Amino acid sequence: MTVVITGEKGEGTLTREGLEEYVSDCVIFLDHRVAEQNSTRRLRVVKYRGSLHGTNEYPFLIDEGGISILPASSLGLTHKAPSERIASGIPRLDEMLGGKGYYKGSTILVSGTAGTGKTSVAALLVQAACKRGERCLFFAFEESTAQLVRNMQSVDIHLEPYIKKGLLKVLPSRPTAHGLEMHLVSMHKAVNQFEPDVVVVDPITNLISVGNTPEIQSMMTRLIDFLKMSRTTTFFTSLTSGDSDLEQSEVGISSLIDSWLMLQIVRSGGERNRTLTIIKSRGMAHSNQAVEYRLSDDGFHLVDTYLGAAGVLTGSARLAKEAEDEATLATGAQEIARKQEERARRRKALQRQIVELREHSKSRTQRLRRTSSRRFAGAIAWPAERATMAESRHAFTPGKDGQGRMDVDEP
Repeated sequence: MTVVITGEKGEGTLTREGLEEYVSDCVIFLDHRVAEQNSTRRLRVVKYRGSLHGTNEYPFLIDEGGISILPASSLGLTHKAPSERIASGIPRLDEMLGGKGYYKGSTILVSGTAGTGKTSVAALLVQAACKRGERCLFFAFEESTAQLVRNMQSVDIHLEPYIKKGLLKVLPSRPTAHGLEMHLVSMHKAVNQFEPDVVVVDPITNLISVGNTPEIQSMMTRLIDFLKMSRTTTFFTSLTSGDSDLEQSEVGISSLIDSWLMLQIVRSGGERNRTLTIIKSRGMAHSNQAVEYRLSDDGFHLVDTYLGAAGVLTGSARLAKEAEDEATLATGAQEIARKQEERARRRKALQRQIVELREHSKSRTQRLRRTSSRRFAGAIAWPAERATMAESRHAFTPGKDGQGRMDVDEP
């Protein structure tokens, strides 16, 4: 017969009498711990004769569905890497990501300070996925479902229709409601039940209130490996404090991320403007340019980048510089038009001069021809006239033999 014996823990022994664990073939130790006012149930297989077994502690959850046990160690790096790409919900961001968007099944992190629109970027991915008929699971640690739906409507993101269709499921909870392991078990269970194509965790930095950085790293590593094994696209948001290095995630998981977007507030000219930068995106060519974006009632828009001598100009500075450039171009165009008109006038004047010079040259040529003609006629008539004159004066004239002779009257 198979016998199951339960016993209470003793002082320094697994059971009160300290005998049962020696005579039993399999010993399972259950523990219920409270840390920072958060309780977690854990299970450990102390021994199991004749079998290889895990020796780590495993968190487990008891609820209406029974007992759920989650391995404490990562599943390993055996997942596949799909080459299929999915849209981010922001067309210009897709262009910055090699023109095709994120890799399906990859892990995306959006980090930034408060008010940069991290949840909006996550909601845009969810909306785009639901439009394709994909299922999305949204773990919200800051907002209720109704609040999330209302706030996203202010930037033209409508999630309620997809919730009603069953394509989107929002699971709001406070991080302090459970310990890290219980959150991880709950996420595993929800993913297995809903089977989503996209999972959003917003924000992961709220988990700091129930665990330290190494514990959060361990939890996130196991969650990421679990979702990668199921080829689920995972989207994390991370709140960055204003006095810390923006290119470092608060919970230290940047090395586990495939695509990392940084949202930043730029303060200049008495205003706050937002910029987006792709810090990394593994496996694809991507833009390295910081781009200004705007959140308004007509959505999320990446605006044209203006590169000035001092770098990227945003907000009023960009508008002022664009207006200045337009005025400069207009002035330049007017100056060019004036010079072209002046050139045309000079060309017409030159053409008139050319015509006048041609007429003058033609007139002089005609006069020269007339003069030459008269002189030529005179040159021909002059020998005869000279001979006649010489004869009348009895002067010497060239003879036929070339000798000069005196012309005299014969008697």
